[in-house]
Amino acid sequence: MHFSIPETESRSGDSGGSAYVAYNIHVNGVLHCRVRYSQLLGLHEQLRKEYGANVLPAFPPKKLFSLTPAEVEQRREQLEKYMQAVRQDPLLGSSETFNSFLRRAQQETQQVPTEEVSLEVLLSNGQKVLVNVLTSDQTEDVLEAVAAKLDLPDDLIGYFSLFLVREKEDGAFSFVRKLQEFELPYVSVTSLRSQEYKIVLRKSYWDSAYDDDVMENRVGLNLLYAQTVSDIERGWILVTKEQHRQLKSLQEKVSKKEFLRLAQTLRHYGYLRFDACVADFPEKDCPVVVSAGNSELSLQLRLPGQQLREGSFRVTRMRCWRVTSSVPLPSGSTSSPGRGRGEVRLELAFEYLMSKDRLQWVTITSPQAIMMSICLQSMVDELMVKKSGGSIRKMLRRRVGGTLRRSDSQQAVKSPPLLSPDATRESMVKLSSKLSAVSLRGIGSPSTDASASDVHGNFAFEGIGDEDL
Repeated sequence: MHFSIPETESRSGDSGGSAYVAYNIHVNGVLHCRVRYSQLLGLHEQLRKEYGANVLPAFPPKKLFSLTPAEVEQRREQLEKYMQAVRQDPLLGSSETFNSFLRRAQQETQQVPTEEVSLEVLLSNGQKVLVNVLTSDQTEDVLEAVAAKLDLPDDLIGYFSLFLVREKEDGAFSFVRKLQEFELPYVSVTSLRSQEYKIVLRKSYWDSAYDDDVMENRVGLNLLYAQTVSDIERGWILVTKEQHRQLKSLQEKVSKKEFLRLAQTLRHYGYLRFDACVADFPEKDCPVVVSAGNSELSLQLRLPGQQLREGSFRVTRMRCWRVTSSVPLPSGSTSSPGRGRGEVRLELAFEYLMSKDRLQWVTITSPQAIMMSICLQSMVDELMVKKSGGSIRKMLRRRVGGTLRRSDSQQAVKSPPLLSPDATRESMVKLSSKLSAVSLRGIGSPSTDASASDVHGNFAFEGIGDEDL
């Protein structure tokens, strides 16, 4: 997850006492919570007791006297690096101490009292599922409540996740992020104060081989089927007229498994599609549509003559990647970066193995760059788990003193309507070359405009390799 502390605030004391500095912690560019230095220091001390000082990154030291504006800015930068380092550490970032601290801070900042509420969660086809939860319930609690309402077995919960999305005017979803263990879903969606933002249940794995586990269960089969039909309707899955005819025939026969088996053979099955954006592939400022799935990023572009083409970038050939943000300054401004009022510009850049001896950077400029980065990391994680012989099947973790609330009336997943009879999809033309002739804008080494902690090294790059060279 992308943590940042882009700004600080001088605030009055709770009882009218001396002012203090508050640090705004943002997640993916959205305010998550507001904390004081003393609170972060308390978190650091608790983590140190549990894991030892050698495991923790450096924490900015206390100061005896009031900080100057320059020292406040320096501490802000140090705290941002600290939070990013803790979150990226597999041990610390998944600890209950760290995650519960952020959940409490989120609830306190948004001033949401703990009470029972009704939360609406959507399925991929737009069907609504209403669950009764507490405002203080974390992501796993809400996911379990949705699974219980749908009667999804405990051992299949790990195959699905909750996503925060923005619903467009045409009903399509623009993905913001996957909800994490350090946040409270009800607070996350209501704090945005817009009806456009929704929570959606969607499968959270990339390898279609795992479909077999899900399809063994009736509810799992219906969820996967509804998502696939919806993705085809949106044009996320690429279908020819003949394939569409076959799919419609299977749907009319209610042959859901056969429908999914055919869908698995289609291009972009199970992919997550992002909004139209800009990339420097195959040339600078090229309009593209990015999709993530099947261990790759797919870039679709329309060339002169209206012909659609596609370039695919395998995650096993990405040595590393990073997300950078910048704020354009008003003309004539001398403010430091990040202090202007322009719109934040996010870029995902990855270093790609174009050929056996040539690495080159590729840049995608998109408001969803962080979400793309998260998809890359989850695809790599899944590849590594599979390589080690592990499984993504996760049994429900029962919490001490906690019970799973199950509704008396289970809500079945309805079958989606038939595919539109006039749906037509253009076939994609794969770029024939290995991209060796494509001129890409070089970004330089990771150290030129991002610290080492901002770069995500790819263990799959050397650990798995790619035989497609």
